[in-house]
Amino acid sequence: MSTLTVRDESTTGDISEPITLEFLTDHITVRELIRERVYQEVKDYNANRGDVFKGLIQPSEAEKAINGFKLKKPRHIDWQPQFKTACDAFEANEVLILIDDRQAESLDEQITITPRTEVSFLKLVPLVGG
Repeated sequence: MSTLTVRDESTTGDISEPITLEFLTDHITVRELIRERVYQEVKDYNANRGDVFKGLIQPSEAEKAINGFKLKKPRHIDWQPQFKTACDAFEANEVLILIDDRQAESLDEQITITPRTEVSFLKLVPLVGG
């Protein structure tokens, strides 16, 4: 089992609390990184169903809040549309992924997880998904 810590960064220099993800192997793709992150965020939200979703992708019918996205009415979120939106945003350069200060270029790019691997997600525009 390999553990990877990721953070969100903004163009204003804000850095979020770290998110820890677990993978079965130490070799993953950017697509698998995005999938695990989105899946874990949605799973955590659905388990607690609070008013605020803290994640990479803004759910539809939600408004931006200080600490995430406020849903008008707590509901179950499907991770798959969120994942598709995140992949589309990556391919459109609306979100950048920095791996050890190097920009990931494609969804199929390989990442080797080491204890020193640092990953940051840099959102360039608001992302809205399912």
